[in-house]
Amino acid sequence: MYDIIGDIHGHADELVELLHKLGYSEESGEFRHAERKVLFCGDFIDRGPRIRDTINIVRAMCETGTASAVMGNHELNALAFHTTHPTKPDEFLRRHTEHNLKQHSATLKQLDAADLEAALNWFRTLPVSLDLGSLRVVHACWDDRDLRTLADASAQYGHMSAEFLFHATQAGNPVLRAVERSMKGPEMKLPEGSFLVDREGARRERTRIRWYDPPEKHSLASYSWPAMEDPTLASLPVPATVRPAVYAPTNPPVFIGHYWLFADLPAPLAVNVACLDYSVAKYGMLTAYRHHGEKILRPDRFVTVPSRARS
Repeated sequence: MYDIIGDIHGHADELVELLHKLGYSEESGEFRHAERKVLFCGDFIDRGPRIRDTINIVRAMCETGTASAVMGNHELNALAFHTTHPTKPDEFLRRHTEHNLKQHSATLKQLDAADLEAALNWFRTLPVSLDLGSLRVVHACWDDRDLRTLADASAQYGHMSAEFLFHATQAGNPVLRAVERSMKGPEMKLPEGSFLVDREGARRERTRIRWYDPPEKHSLASYSWPAMEDPTLASLPVPATVRPAVYAPTNPPVFIGHYWLFADLPAPLAVNVACLDYSVAKYGMLTAYRHHGEKILRPDRFVTVPSRARS
């Protein structure tokens, strides 16, 4: 049986509290359960106050077989941030812009050179997705086509190698498109003149979509994630150019993170889709789902602890 845990972002205190709440005991610095295993949805670094401890806890659990983990977009970003461009030796695959430095700053401040190198080496071993038959885990979006593209690229270039990362950061490259969709979620362009302001204050002319849902039952406003309260967009259909990843209700349950949801109580997004990122880094809560093999997900299976930043 599995306990799936969402984005942690360096909030090790909340992680330890959640593991204890789930019945895991600490033995010689490692957390374990007699009957259950943790599956982590990625995004271990950036933002939070105890990034080194978060990495150490999760990595130790993975190395001893009491957990498995997928890569989040922040781990991918870190690999690209610290990988030099093959033809521009003074540049990196993820540029050191003010925005990118700010997003990665907590990790840079908290990890020394040896810790950072060890973390990056571990990140390179993390898969993009897990398919365990009874359930699936990916950071942002499960799309069989995208995951095949990434599997083929890993076979051709080496998983998360410098060559893989080069292809995964070049505009127009199919590997970049597959990475963006799998780890950041599919998006759609808003009509001319429409925009939204994200939680980091950036103005965006594209919006994430409810990729798991058929777009035909939505307006452009309601297919946006989060939904947009705009009467004009509410009267428009979802553009035919949008490429969702509609998730059939007969598929195994899939668990994702990434989306910074806010709610008093977590709930499934669909009968077999659950997001476990409830914004622990933004005064929300660290969230897990206790899976007992059910095909239809249940609201009472979510387990949470509040962000320490609330107090």
